[in-house]
Amino acid sequence: MNQAQDLAGPMSPSEIRASLSLAGIYMLRMIGLFLILPVFSIYAHELSASTPLLIGLAISVYGLTQALFQIPFGLLSDRYGRRPLITIGLLTFAAGSAVAALSDSIYGVIAGRAIQGAGAVAAVVMALAADLTREEHRTKAMAIIGVSIGISFALSMVAGPVLSGWVGVKGIFWIVSALAILGIVVLFAFVPTPAISRFHRDTQAEPAEFTTVLKNPELLRLDFGILALHASLTALFVAVPLILRDAVQLETSRHWEVYLPVFLLSMMTMIPFIILAEKRHRMKPVFVAFIALIALSSAGLMWFHQQLITVGGLLYVFFTGFNLLEATLPSLISKVAPPDLKGTAMGIYSTAQFLGAFIGGVCGGWIYGRFGLPYVFLFCSGIAALWLLAALDMKPPRYLSSLLINLGALDATRAAQYSERIARVAGVAEVVVLAEDGVAYLKVDKEKLDHQQLNLVLQASKA
Repeated sequence: MNQAQDLAGPMSPSEIRASLSLAGIYMLRMIGLFLILPVFSIYAHELSASTPLLIGLAISVYGLTQALFQIPFGLLSDRYGRRPLITIGLLTFAAGSAVAALSDSIYGVIAGRAIQGAGAVAAVVMALAADLTREEHRTKAMAIIGVSIGISFALSMVAGPVLSGWVGVKGIFWIVSALAILGIVVLFAFVPTPAISRFHRDTQAEPAEFTTVLKNPELLRLDFGILALHASLTALFVAVPLILRDAVQLETSRHWEVYLPVFLLSMMTMIPFIILAEKRHRMKPVFVAFIALIALSSAGLMWFHQQLITVGGLLYVFFTGFNLLEATLPSLISKVAPPDLKGTAMGIYSTAQFLGAFIGGVCGGWIYGRFGLPYVFLFCSGIAALWLLAALDMKPPRYLSSLLINLGALDATRAAQYSERIARVAGVAEVVVLAEDGVAYLKVDKEKLDHQQLNLVLQASKA
């Protein structure tokens, strides 16, 4: 057991409550963004002034506004408080959903989706989670929130087609608006009030350090990876709903019959490869192989999209790759980023993710209008192939984990002493101790970390 666990014990009921309730807020918002993804390109043809390019823009414009506002929202929450910013963001999201629901024009839906994205509360939710959890349990809280994102995406892919058959896409937008309001209820009814809110280097972006992070070629490679992955995903959903309806002759309300088995099987398939990558230290070959699967399955959809069995099979391969890469990319960011700049690295990474969604929708819509649906899949394959070329030169990652230890009030001398002594502990690869934070940021090899020695160092330093 490491020193962090000795000091803190298990997560407290308050920390568990905070993590679950904030994950619920995150999940409600992400469901709101994703619910229309599997049905909108079909519905959009009923809107006035609709064109393929504008359809792609309506699907993905939220990514642009999300990318623009997410870091500013997080910074503003340091000054004006977490709850007010989350409330403003969710009200903005609800308003955007209402605008989209009331619109009979594609331009109105584009405006609504842009407003939805402007309610960019993701960074604020992470900051509030950091306020409400001790450093020693921060990773667990973030993992709970991360799992909620995957669940929300899978639920949306299945629920979207079903709900479109029951209430139509306008009804889905109203449901999304209600989910945002429900998120506010959860915020005030279930999320504990933090004793203090402050800046957290492990979860929040620090603009002064952007240049440092952007100069790191390995981090840039991963940022391009998440951009390419979400560009492929969003472009894919410009085309797939129409392919299922027109080429495969499957009613929109029954598209869930494809998505449900695809997602269940892909999630089960990726688990052994996650274990192989992380536990067996085979991250790079697994990572590169699954990028190749994304490229190959997308190319396959370009040529073999007339039969349900081939479409389903290729989507299964695509989403096996997507789910694995979506899960491993944040882990790689954590491994590569300097220990005290993880929050900044993740902020830039998230911005790239949302920009990728925007680029994918716009490019997918334009290609659909100019060349036809099959060529949208060629775009997906092409951007994945570019990512594959970039990933081939990536350095094999060090298999390190982040560890944060709260040391309490420190002056510069004691911080330097802590840093020097902790650095000599077996299994500690990097350590940064900041007096102003009172926190030690460590990168450790869990298999080699001498927990007893670390405990003794910390106890001796406090004596």
